[in-house]
Order: sequence, then C-alpha cells, then structure tokens
Amino acid sequence: MKGARGFQVVRAFEGRDIHLPGRKTGASAGYDIEAAEDALLLPHGMTMVATGLKAYMQQDEVLYLYIRSGLSARHRLMLMNNVGVIDADYYDNPENEGHIMIAFWNLGTEPFQVEKGMRIAQGVFMKYLIADEDEAGKGTGRTGGFGSTGL
Repeated sequence: MKGARGFQVVRAFEGRDIHLPGRKTGASAGYDIEAAEDALLLPHGMTMVATGLKAYMQQDEVLYLYIRSGLSARHRLMLMNNVGVIDADYYDNPENEGHIMIAFWNLGTEPFQVEKGMRIAQGVFMKYLIADEDEAGKGTGRTGGFGSTGL
C-alpha cells in the first residue's frame, strides 16, 4: 500500500492496459471505474465484471461502488446488491488480492455488451463510525474474497 487511499492493478491484470480510476471534475465524488475485459450481460441474469483493480484505504474507511447512472437509466442495468461495499481489509488479504468485481443485474430483455475500458461504475471513498463496545477486529482477520465474511 502506498499513501492514504487509492487504486492499484491486481497482479493478474498487470500489463493489460488497465487504467486507474479518476474523477472527471474537481467536484466529482466518484472515481470512474472501467471494465478490465469484455463481458456479456444476459437479460434477467447476473454477471460479474472484472475491473483488474484493488483499492487501499485507512482502516476507518470504505469504498462504496455505484453503477454509472447512464448505464442504469439507458440500459436497465443495476448492481446486484445496489451498492457495493469494499472494506479496507479486502485489500491484499491472505487468500485474495482484493480484486474488485462488479456484480451486474440486467433487468432488460436484450443482452448488453460491456467492452474493455467502458466506464461501468463509480467508487466513492468515505469514513465510517463504529458503535460503542464494538468487538470487531479482536478476532481473526479477513481471509478470502467476494462474500468471504459469510451470509
């Protein structure tokens, strides 16, 4: 990890022309995240789209993932869980490098083609608060990837 927060390319996608997310204007909250490879989103189905990225941040921060509004409104797409949550300990944990995958749900009747380099999501870093008497972090740390903390 370098610095307070940011993005890096995961090892499996190094040398594959992956662009680190950026903001388009000085007042933009979200960092535009691109697809790392082509993917076909079939109607009424869920598809995981690779970004080739991992995100690092402070322990009291989270990266929220949102679908880009144009994709949602024009193509009847949504994120499977509405808002993706990337925790600080997802980065470089022992069993998963922290590869950010975007779970899309195609509500439309036509397939939608995601092309490598297409801006598909926005990532917003935020601080969060914890409750009094919180016990998290006193046991074992995260090991694993998508959905690794259980149901």
